[in-house]
Amino acid sequence: MLEGAIEGASVALPGELGGALVGPSALEQLLAKGRLRATLAMLGPAFVASIAYVDPGNFATNVQGGAKFGYLLLWVVLAANLMAMLIQYLSAKLGIVTDHNLPEVVRQRFPRAVTWGMWAQAEVMAMSTDIAEFLGAALGLNLLFGVPLLPAGLMTGVIAFAILELQTHGFRRFELAITALLGIIFAGFLYETLRIGPSVHGSLHGLLPGLSGTSSLYLAVGIIGATVMPHAIYLHSALTSGRTPVRDGRERSRVLRFERLDVIIALGLAGLVNLAMLAVAAKLFHTPALSGLSTIQEAHAQFGHLVGGTAALAFAVALLASGASSSSVGTYAGQVVMSGFINIRFSLLLRRAVTMIPAIVVLAVGVSPTSALVLSQVVLSFGIPFALVPLVMLTSRRDVMGAHVNGRLTTAAAWACAIVIISLNVFLIYQQFFMG
Repeated sequence: MLEGAIEGASVALPGELGGALVGPSALEQLLAKGRLRATLAMLGPAFVASIAYVDPGNFATNVQGGAKFGYLLLWVVLAANLMAMLIQYLSAKLGIVTDHNLPEVVRQRFPRAVTWGMWAQAEVMAMSTDIAEFLGAALGLNLLFGVPLLPAGLMTGVIAFAILELQTHGFRRFELAITALLGIIFAGFLYETLRIGPSVHGSLHGLLPGLSGTSSLYLAVGIIGATVMPHAIYLHSALTSGRTPVRDGRERSRVLRFERLDVIIALGLAGLVNLAMLAVAAKLFHTPALSGLSTIQEAHAQFGHLVGGTAALAFAVALLASGASSSSVGTYAGQVVMSGFINIRFSLLLRRAVTMIPAIVVLAVGVSPTSALVLSQVVLSFGIPFALVPLVMLTSRRDVMGAHVNGRLTTAAAWACAIVIISLNVFLIYQQFFMG
């Protein structure tokens, strides 16, 4: 595996053989095992980051969007996923080129007051993320086994602890566990799509941009917030920084090519899940009787009523896998944010225990889980620019990125993503508070 190749790499110390490199590098050792094995070993960081793109918040926004507006918002899902591919690749590239994650580079390059301000808002985003992920896993346990929501939330904490513990045995085990859970989510919605058969004509029409009033805009912003996740932007750079030691620019370029493939495959799968989720909801629930469907529990019940118990089971299992995996990944991202921005580090288990509290409170007071999920995704959308703008600025600076600085087209596309997201948020505020 990759970790073994890295540990076995032999690189000369300064002064040995006049500074020459001795023995093959970690990357050369890996490539010597064959192209397929090398490619599989290099895949992983984007699969961990992609879990943020199929978390329980996506279930809530996609189900509500499909039920209320049919296939109308499919184009939003597609656009958000394409933006996510570009954004996550830039984050991964920053980590590979600088060997530091985004919060660390911000701390190195920005004033202290800016760094602390970014940390404060990132923690608010982390709390919103955590609420969505915890609620989703708790709902999954409730739907599958009838566990009351509050005990289910506590059980979710235990599951998250178990997944995080894999990190103590090396990054590869954690990556494989998260990838397996992503596979479960993908398999669940592949079954739903094949079983239910969304309209091809309706789906194609839904890929044409268009909205229908303020409520569709609210859900569109929620879909973007549930897809382009601030904590995933921070996390991806941490997953790639120092993962594969390189000793020259040529090797770094090869690692970047592997990472592009990683992003395309992982985010492509996540995008297909989201498209399938909304299309299935549009097929089943966009009727006069069900268009007002507003909770995940109602969606689960209707899956069973309209399609059968197996479809309802697949939905609940996918939801539980989503919540469990994203909860662990979110905790890891929170650690990256805190240690990177303000250079303070807690154990992952302690952070998990503390960040459980808001979600447990939501469950204890009886707030509607689905409404809380959708609201949390809108809040997350407002945090995207605070992660995205510094990322674009830094990856466009030659003194940071060297030969791997963004090209003009890449920079223009990244700024366009930021402008679209910020504009949607400003318009939403105007609609909600000045015209509502």
